[in-house]
Amino acid sequence: MKIDCHIHAFPDGIAERAMKKLSDTAGFPHYSLGTEDDTRRILTDCGIDIGVLLPIATKPSQQTSVNNWASQVNNGNIVSFGTVHPDNTEYLDELDRIKALGLKGVKIHPDYQGFFLFEERLIPFWKRCSELKLPVTIHMGYDPVSPENRHAMPQDLVFIHEKVPDVDIIAAHMGGMFCWEAVFRYICGDRHIWLDTAFTKGFLESELMKKLIKKHGAERVVFASDLPWHLPDMEMKMIENLSISDSDKEKIFWKNAVELLNIE
Repeated sequence: MKIDCHIHAFPDGIAERAMKKLSDTAGFPHYSLGTEDDTRRILTDCGIDIGVLLPIATKPSQQTSVNNWASQVNNGNIVSFGTVHPDNTEYLDELDRIKALGLKGVKIHPDYQGFFLFEERLIPFWKRCSELKLPVTIHMGYDPVSPENRHAMPQDLVFIHEKVPDVDIIAAHMGGMFCWEAVFRYICGDRHIWLDTAFTKGFLESELMKKLIKKHGAERVVFASDLPWHLPDMEMKMIENLSISDSDKEKIFWKNAVELLNIE
């Protein structure tokens, strides 16, 4: 079994436009059309049993409509997170609605949403997610939309857990794109942080990935691709080729996600 814990798709009416804009900004090709149907097809073709969709409200006004759509596609081989925008004054109520909709967690992207992870104003967000037992996936480290600023760094997670110790966090891109030394130093070993493998193929050396897994614990790492920016096959082969035990690979590929996200 394989669960991809980090995929993206868009409503059919905006998928083409969104894919072009994002691809142009990042300077990377995309491997899907960005639609729900094409995403489901790719998951099946790559042997992925479940893809975890991570929608993002890039404007405060979007969070309700994005979560409504996420709820509609939350079936079959896609399970979905919800999203909130910290500049929406009703985001705490929206977290309650995300839980009521049966969505599996919350995705935030500090670069696209225009905030820094260490801001004190976010403490109510972390507290509510902890109370609702909603894990939070965060884009960590470098992002081409703001290449000069790092809005979410590994050490910021230390600050969050000083304020709200038991909130569960999935730190995307093995804890921080191009910030893996800081991941190793600051957050490896934190039992309320999971690292996802999204978009690390070709950027993170296998020996360093192995060291991160060993120090953090394979039980706190989840397989992820960042589809449509990578195909699931790419990160899958990377993990399969790591010199770690088959038991650890099984944890990474699906067992950890089943437990963390309560997937039946």
